[in-house]
Amino acid sequence: MRVTKQTNYAIRMLMYCAANPGELSRIPQIAKAYGVSELFLFKILKPLVKAGIVETVRGRNGGIKLGRPAEDISLFDVIRVTEDSLAMAECFENDAADCPLVSSCALNSAWREALNAFLSVLATHTIADLSASRFDIGSRLGLPQMHEATTSN
Repeated sequence: MRVTKQTNYAIRMLMYCAANPGELSRIPQIAKAYGVSELFLFKILKPLVKAGIVETVRGRNGGIKLGRPAEDISLFDVIRVTEDSLAMAECFENDAADCPLVSSCALNSAWREALNAFLSVLATHTIADLSASRFDIGSRLGLPQMHEATTSN
């Protein structure tokens, strides 16, 4: 299975926010850090806000922040919000009725088992896990270095 760029950058945006604790993160800064367009990040932001994964603060000094603690946001949570389809093969699609084997196919069963295993693993990893080395991540993303005590946790 291959996740979309939307999911990839949604996770990266969340990692950026997690590496910038106590501060609002701004889309232009995140876009610059990852070399991606601001418009693309704004598109990704909408479903994350709707799901409560990210909160926005409007205004001149506004920005975004995690909507809940990083340890409470799993990769599965993000994929569920950002991926339109988790279909691994044609037989997962809505028009799979074209196949005469769809209801009894061992391949379909194997694909479903693999997808469930994939999603189960993602459910065990959180944004906090990915951002465990906030100091290193923050410095690589060009974030201002905070007090070492708060960034090295």
